[in-house]
Amino acid sequence: MLHRYLADSAARRPDHPAVEEPGGRRITYRELDVLSDLVRDQLVALGAGPGERVGVSIRKSIDAVAAILGILKTGAAYVPVDPTAPAVRNGFILSDCAVVAVVAEKDLLTDLEGQLAEQGAAPALVAIEAPDGLRRGLASSGPAPVAKNAVSSNDDLAYILYTSGSTGKPKGVMLSHENAVVFVEWGSERFGLREDDRFSSHAPFHFDLSIFDLYEPLRAGATLVLVPEDVGKEPGKLAELIASAGITVWYSAPSILGFLAQYGKLETHDYSALRLVLFAGEVFPVVHLRALQEHWPLPRYGNLYGPTETNVCTAFDVPCPVPAGRTEPFPIGPACAHYEGCVVDPELRPVAAGEEGELCIRGPGVMQGYWNRPDLTEGVFAQVGGGSPWYRTGDVVVEESGGIYRFVGRRDRMVKKRGYRVELGEIEACLYRNPKVAEAAVVALDGEDGVKVRAHLSARDGEKLSIIALKRFCAEQLPGYMVPDAFKFHEALPKTSTDKIDYQTLKRVS
Repeated sequence: MLHRYLADSAARRPDHPAVEEPGGRRITYRELDVLSDLVRDQLVALGAGPGERVGVSIRKSIDAVAAILGILKTGAAYVPVDPTAPAVRNGFILSDCAVVAVVAEKDLLTDLEGQLAEQGAAPALVAIEAPDGLRRGLASSGPAPVAKNAVSSNDDLAYILYTSGSTGKPKGVMLSHENAVVFVEWGSERFGLREDDRFSSHAPFHFDLSIFDLYEPLRAGATLVLVPEDVGKEPGKLAELIASAGITVWYSAPSILGFLAQYGKLETHDYSALRLVLFAGEVFPVVHLRALQEHWPLPRYGNLYGPTETNVCTAFDVPCPVPAGRTEPFPIGPACAHYEGCVVDPELRPVAAGEEGELCIRGPGVMQGYWNRPDLTEGVFAQVGGGSPWYRTGDVVVEESGGIYRFVGRRDRMVKKRGYRVELGEIEACLYRNPKVAEAAVVALDGEDGVKVRAHLSARDGEKLSIIALKRFCAEQLPGYMVPDAFKFHEALPKTSTDKIDYQTLKRVS
């Protein structure tokens, strides 16, 4: 079980820094164990326990890490939401999975509580001040009886991560302790992770890359260095933090590394501590990867691939330097040791090596299913030959020699943007909720700086639409990474011969 990593490291290295924040605040393994115990006690008193779920809405901090670990100690599953996302979205997520309690920053609770009430949900609320307010927030709730750590089984839910949904509503991916532990154990062995490592925490905790960030250092007894969201979006500040904090293991979406290579002025800092650079979530353009390696020639590089439903299921060791003349992105690699891979045609028949098909994965790291959506769960699992069902990733690949997979693209309307999985249909559903919009179609365009999302719209009664108002409308209902980058306006959207929106034509619109 995941929280066992904390107990083991607290016993082995009690005074070693477990988590650090920029500015000097840190917490040792002993202190983190004690603080998460206080969270456990309070939540158990409020009804949390095995089979329950607890929401977390806290900006990245030591408090957020302690809250997550405290929830796991109760035996409940944690449900992290994006603190920067609209309250309407977070309210839906937390009510959808019927959380028994929510640990949240006080200034985020007013709007969130209103949205929960609208959904008919009334979980217990633990309000904390930020920063460093978790202990005070727990104390203000009154003393709670000391509880015991739950002994979670392999199949017990550890967390639910909500991803973009094609129906216009986010869907909850259910991951068990076994799903996470097999990944953490694989990563530790594959990359030789050590107790003297200093891990970056760039990904927000509602994003699946955070599973590596949180639990690999806990397993190793190493130190996790938190990267604030504002710093994570500023190449200059981020470049300085990686150097000054002595980061040894970096993990993020490629777009972040690309921005660092272009705008981080990496030549002005010392990165001799950095020994491992991992990236996942989207294709890394070779031009930016080559530029990064010119500044960081010493680390080992790894391209990790996998949807939230599998975490990482394939991995490829990227050579450094990139061979001269290479322009194509590197493969996503063979299946990880705890997985099997299979490539199938639309009729779910295995295809020959060298032919395009959909990548299917099976193994102990595959999710349990989608929360309260058996229809969606059934739709993504398929029987291919004998044995247990396979998870259909929706990604088109080609199997090359040595069982190495090369990514080709998506088979549906899902894209990866800044490492996040985005259903274009969810953005369209949002736009259709605007009373001034008659038709909406969203397309994704590939560029050197990654995927850009463009919305094509026609207005009701020929009314003029404001780009500023549209962006504000989207920002009130969608996380920032899903707000369209550009808008195009039409009297009417182009249609195919079957009277469907002609997306191919819209992609060609300049």
